[in-house]
Amino acid sequence: MSRVVVLDYGSGNLRSAERALAAAGADVTVTDDLAAAADADGLVVPGVGAFAACMAGIEALGAGPVIVERVDAGRPVLGICVGMQVLFERGAEHGVVTEGLGLLPGQVGQLPAARLPHMGWNTVSPPADSVLFAGLAQSRFYFVHSYAVGGAAALATAGVAVTTAHHGTEFVAAVERGPLSAVQFHPEKSADTGAALLRNWLNTLSLWAQPTTGRPAGGRR
Repeated sequence: MSRVVVLDYGSGNLRSAERALAAAGADVTVTDDLAAAADADGLVVPGVGAFAACMAGIEALGAGPVIVERVDAGRPVLGICVGMQVLFERGAEHGVVTEGLGLLPGQVGQLPAARLPHMGWNTVSPPADSVLFAGLAQSRFYFVHSYAVGGAAALATAGVAVTTAHHGTEFVAAVERGPLSAVQFHPEKSADTGAALLRNWLNTLSLWAQPTTGRPAGGRR
């Protein structure tokens, strides 16, 4: 059973994520202990609310270097909702630009949609070699957000496997690059499809501890 830490930095549906991951087969701990976060087989970075507030919580805990160092060392990280957004270079909200962790190129901005927030079920379109969405092409997941990342083509050019959805415009619904995975929606609120996606992610954790030939093919770094 894979050991997974849900990072508690003061933001996110921590208990919902904990229950969903446990139901998917993980040994889950919710903690702000950075040593545990660094040592776990998989680290989940949740997040709800504002980009700037989430980054402030990460910085106050000193968790940024742990997240970055895990990815650089080939250790799996999964970002959820704003926990996905903070992995990018910056976020712009209400005219204020906040620096993110910079693990992925791009900026988070408000969706150009007549109806915000984007709340409810929406269909996603993953690439054919996606590991996260294996068996889940054109599935529906539950979203709650007003901000997102655009520029799917530029991300793909940078070697990121990009899953898209549409609300007002096309936006990035999920990303995969090496050990780094992230989703804009809430898998813990997405019923059976969310559970299947979490199982897909959990199934990759042991592979990242193996030699390169045994690692997942999708989203190569």
